[in-house]
Amino acid sequence: MKLSKLLLFTFLISVPFITFSQETKPKVVLVLSGGGAKGVAHIPTLQALDSLGIVPDLIIGTSMGSIVGGLYAAGYSGDSIANIANHTDWDDLLGGGILLSDVSVEEKSEFNRYVADFDLVKGKPKVSSGIINDQNLREFLSVLTYPVYNIIDFDELPIPYRAMATDIVNGKELVIDKGSLMIAMRASMSIPSVFEPVPYGETLLVDGGVLNNFPTDIAKELGADIIIGSDVGGGLAPIEELDNIPNILFQTGMLSSNLKNPVNQSNCNILIDHTQNLTYSTGDFANSKEIYAQGKIATNTQLTNLVALAQQLKPYKSKPHSLPKVPKLFKIDTIHYTGISKANIEMVKARANIKTNTAYTTNDLIKSVNQAMGTQLFKQITFSSLALKDKKGISFKGFEKSKHQVKGSLHYDTYRGVGLIANYTGRNVIGNSSRLLFSIDIAEQPRLRLQYQKNFGKYKSMWWRSEFFTERLQQRVFIDGNIADRMRYRFYQFNNEINKNLNSLHSYIGGGIKYQFTNLKPINDPLYNSNVLDLYDYKFNNLELYTQYIFNNLNTVFYATNGNRFNATVNRSILHKTNIQFIEHPESNQKGNTNGFTKVSLDFEKRIPFKNKITGIFGATVGLTFEDYLQQNQVSFTDFGYAAKFFVGGTMINPRSGSFTFPGLQEDELNVSQFLKLNVAAQFNPANKLYFTPHLNIASVGFQDFNEYIKEAFSPNGNWSESTNTSTLFSTGITAAYHSYLGPITFDVSYVNDINKIRVFFSMGLVLNR
Repeated sequence: MKLSKLLLFTFLISVPFITFSQETKPKVVLVLSGGGAKGVAHIPTLQALDSLGIVPDLIIGTSMGSIVGGLYAAGYSGDSIANIANHTDWDDLLGGGILLSDVSVEEKSEFNRYVADFDLVKGKPKVSSGIINDQNLREFLSVLTYPVYNIIDFDELPIPYRAMATDIVNGKELVIDKGSLMIAMRASMSIPSVFEPVPYGETLLVDGGVLNNFPTDIAKELGADIIIGSDVGGGLAPIEELDNIPNILFQTGMLSSNLKNPVNQSNCNILIDHTQNLTYSTGDFANSKEIYAQGKIATNTQLTNLVALAQQLKPYKSKPHSLPKVPKLFKIDTIHYTGISKANIEMVKARANIKTNTAYTTNDLIKSVNQAMGTQLFKQITFSSLALKDKKGISFKGFEKSKHQVKGSLHYDTYRGVGLIANYTGRNVIGNSSRLLFSIDIAEQPRLRLQYQKNFGKYKSMWWRSEFFTERLQQRVFIDGNIADRMRYRFYQFNNEINKNLNSLHSYIGGGIKYQFTNLKPINDPLYNSNVLDLYDYKFNNLELYTQYIFNNLNTVFYATNGNRFNATVNRSILHKTNIQFIEHPESNQKGNTNGFTKVSLDFEKRIPFKNKITGIFGATVGLTFEDYLQQNQVSFTDFGYAAKFFVGGTMINPRSGSFTFPGLQEDELNVSQFLKLNVAAQFNPANKLYFTPHLNIASVGFQDFNEYIKEAFSPNGNWSESTNTSTLFSTGITAAYHSYLGPITFDVSYVNDINKIRVFFSMGLVLNR
């Protein structure tokens, strides 16, 4: 009797359980580990789930797993995420901040010119807490997560989602379940020292992999019945791989997380362990397609279990999995700015130019942010949706650079020698929307620049710049391509200009007035050592009015692969006074004004991207001088206007103002009044940061007034190295370059006609030029 009662009791308590298990769908949780580039291997798992109709009830992701999982939770299919991964320019996405083409035109001349760049805080340099600027990454994620911009609670996403992060202030794991999906994904992958920590409430978040790289334990805490785990992390590296500093530091930083990995793997009902199949490292984003292919291997080994799970879930209705449909165009009702000082807010509003009750797309917002970033006032600017009822609000958050910055770089070349450039940049030190620069090149041939610039007007599109520049060089004198003598070259320039941006990122027009003083003297005392020019002293005072048009939308400062550059300048002399003294023939001394002159210079370059990392380069340069009629009491500009003519030669990336590069010639080897040049080149990029550029250059050079030059400009028959007749200048060669941390390293070998010589040039970094 007692036994029958016991059996009856057992049956009665079992009925509700059996009924429950049949009516309630088991909670399936997908867990995606961190692993940097290896996280691309998660994608085949998502595609397998799609093909089998398995829709997880929750996704938990860490680091790269949070990116892949976050997009899947937002409604992207596995195929869509694969397409995104395969067509993403990872170098651009993770390569730092904005492109040169996104920098304000008035800031391009100083952009990416220095190796070291520090904020000055309380008089001390402050080093950035991250190597990589994540501006491009944030914008990329903002665009992708736009369809769920209005979802703050992650349980309301097409698939509920959690991002694993590490609270570095309090030293604990943090599971992000609400807020901005983009911020959650970005915080979860904040690899310490690579990316800056993400502010979150009163704390800072770094990569979730520091404490929990494969958080299946969190899945259990959140009520998982079935855990599908995709692991690309690998746990502890074996001793044979701990033979270098990066691997040891990585193992140390992930030690706590890796110790949990065996237990976390054992929590999985279906474990897709990619670690034995992946042959690439966390940073190999360039091999994302190969990693994706390797990700299929482990996924395929678990297909039988996934099919069985799909059969088990068939009786239960799955939640639809798709991107929410949102309009591409939206109107903004409210704009909120945070983290932007009073000194910078007007500039940001003017350049971003976002208005309420106006229709925008997410790409419009990205463009506006880039225009504000182009001011170079910020480390980054983010935007996110405001939680407003029945309205579309946008919040822009700025992370400003310090008011004071110090910068520096090294340079060397075979012509000017070695130098160290130190720079101070002050923002809004003398008035809002202003910039103060002081740069000095500490070298055998030193240079110094002091510059002040201020933007004004409704859209801050007007700006004026005052600059003092001086250099003390050794100028070589060439005869027949050989060094015949050396001169001390002293140059001083004071320039004032006012400009109007036609496009804040690409072009401006303006004009100004500049005074230049040039002094040329022999290095050796002419009383004891004669020189080939019989020169004792040469002075030239020059005051010019000028107008200019500048266009530049090249994508990078060095080795650009796309865009155009065009400079057009017209200079008119209003003071042109010279004083020249000779040694052995003092009767030839000259003192007084030269005849007046007008100079026109045009410089154009176009870069066209071809396939297989090949860029076509096409250029044309014009430099023409129109002399006034020579009066009886004037000194001949043709004969003695050396300082105000054009200089030709060299392969410097940033030549001096009034100088034109020409490979095969030494820097400023040729001094001419007239110059027409065409050049063509092909830039090959066979490996990361390595470039080979074969080039061909041809020019027509003249030493007389334009009226004489134009007669033979297109049929020159002179020999430029021996005569002053209109001549053909020709060179061909190849440049090998490497974009190093210290700046561009260039090695050029070129042949130049007439002197029939092959010249070799080597340089590293950039010099400080006018």
